[in-house]
Amino acid sequence: MSAPKVFVSRRIPKAGLDKLQHSCELEVWPGDLPPPTAVLREKARDADGLLTLLTDAIDAELLRGATRLKVVSNFAVGYNNIDLAEATRRGVRVGNTPGVLTDATADAAVALLLAAARRIAEGDRYSRGGCWKTWEPVGHIGADLVGATLGIVGMGRIGFAVARRLHLGWGMRILFVNRSSNPSTTAAERELQARSVSFDELLRESDFVSVHAGLNDDSRGLFEATAFEKMKPTAVFVNTARGGIVVEDDLCDALERGTIFAAGIDVTDPEPPVVSSRLFRVENLVVAPHLASATTQTRNRMAEMAAENLVAALEGRPMPSCVNAEALNEAGR
Repeated sequence: MSAPKVFVSRRIPKAGLDKLQHSCELEVWPGDLPPPTAVLREKARDADGLLTLLTDAIDAELLRGATRLKVVSNFAVGYNNIDLAEATRRGVRVGNTPGVLTDATADAAVALLLAAARRIAEGDRYSRGGCWKTWEPVGHIGADLVGATLGIVGMGRIGFAVARRLHLGWGMRILFVNRSSNPSTTAAERELQARSVSFDELLRESDFVSVHAGLNDDSRGLFEATAFEKMKPTAVFVNTARGGIVVEDDLCDALERGTIFAAGIDVTDPEPPVVSSRLFRVENLVVAPHLASATTQTRNRMAEMAAENLVAALEGRPMPSCVNAEALNEAGR
């Protein structure tokens, strides 16, 4: 029996590719940018499995043409790049990599919060630009963290990890909004004395707002002009979740007008922004290139888990992380 054909849409860490080499006929897209849509659809037509990134659109048209496809394994926690309903109807199992990037992403969120609050990026540009002449008693004044109020939008594993770091490290009071109760909300209330509040109350009361929600119909464009206007003028906003949760022009307006003090973002919409984007011209905004999970240990484990998901599905075994287990029922019909 011939080995199953697998297309990997970008080079991923060797730790993951090594797990695929011995059990699959493997093709890895060599480019630094995602494969064009037409190429991805062509590669999918005779593939048994795809290992994809969030930048790859696994839509209904691709799935209709991929008659041999058994599994799509996303190198990510999210999977909003995949038409999950269509995949399920066609018996295609979809995997993701939850849990493994919680700490790395939480650390990055805290780093962005600190950088924005203490104007680190602004200070770096100021120093490199030859503007630093002496110690300035009233220059580069930032925001204090100790005893401040942190609002978490989306109290899942990452949101809890951020809240825990800032509560235990800086004594922050924790407020949160979440669509439903889960183990993280329970732990936050028990261990951090966190309080579930309305979205409006969180905006009004928080000195720092950190977003960790998924992208869906409820959260898309959630942070727009009205939301920023409800925040304190001293507030710092952080987004390491999904770019589509924020209306970027409204964020830029809020920062330029002093509606809020500063912001740090690791995700944008589109991603990456065009070079001429306003995001790069706003002084009190830190823009990171979607690097929250970028540690050696985390990316290696993500690659291993994505590969394990894919191989398990191809071999007919339970996937370590499958987001549409009901696809098995469809495949058996």
